[in-house]
Amino acid sequence: MIADADRRTGAAGVASQPVTASSALRIATERLAVARIEGARRDARLLLSAILPGGGSALLREPDQILSPSDFQKFETAIGRRERREPVSRVIGVREFWSLPFKITPDTLDPRPDSETLIEGILDWVDDRARPLKILDLGTGTGCLLLALLSELPAASGLGVDASENALLVARENAESLGFSSRVEFARHNWTAGVAGPWDIIVSNPPYISESDAEALEPEVANYDPRQALVAGEDGLRDYRILIPGAAELLGPSGLLALEVGRGQSGAVDSMMLASGLGSSWRKCDLSGIERGCFAVKVKK
Repeated sequence: MIADADRRTGAAGVASQPVTASSALRIATERLAVARIEGARRDARLLLSAILPGGGSALLREPDQILSPSDFQKFETAIGRRERREPVSRVIGVREFWSLPFKITPDTLDPRPDSETLIEGILDWVDDRARPLKILDLGTGTGCLLLALLSELPAASGLGVDASENALLVARENAESLGFSSRVEFARHNWTAGVAGPWDIIVSNPPYISESDAEALEPEVANYDPRQALVAGEDGLRDYRILIPGAAELLGPSGLLALEVGRGQSGAVDSMMLASGLGSSWRKCDLSGIERGCFAVKVKK
């Protein structure tokens, strides 16, 4: 980065003269803009802030601070990864979700703000946040949905299940770092198979992208999110057909099922939930106006 544009690096990419943070930020922004990265300056600033001692506040206070050779090399590497369309969150290794920091790895889906629609919908449904609710998270990944709910429901406890043992390791680490490990367990299961109930709330963000739509995914998604966490057969509904009947069986009386869905899928998912004996269904839109959450309550017998 600095070598070509500022004549301050040697052939090995190591700064041969002092480089300021502001200079590094400017040239990194230019590089990302050339690579057609939307929000180039924002991404460059986030990456530099993650490297600097003191973070973003240090960058604001001392824009002309000299980068150490080690920090310069780290920034060069980070910008190169972003140029190749790796998301900033994956370069840093952390994604903020529901104002909480979650570690992410190649084995986990990168949590999206759209998924916060599920948290909002569940919290709207809960009449008393002090209740000792039992929550099951199917396909937990980083654990973001379950742990975000535990942060809002102080008497709740939960189980996160996933088919990937590597993802479960990440979820356990996130639970520990956020201080929820005493209220949550994680176990390897394929959706509801082998899981016992009853549960007050079951939440899931399953794969829902069709095989055909997967071909048009942005490189940040297609090349870095695990495919098994994204794609679900020819119509994107494969996993709903498996998990909805199982979840309906595991819900306690008047228990809630909350599912994230893709664009145009809410009607089909809603029908599956009703066919499985769930009622009082409703939907919730994300900030883009897309019906992103499907919710249904188990009918009392």
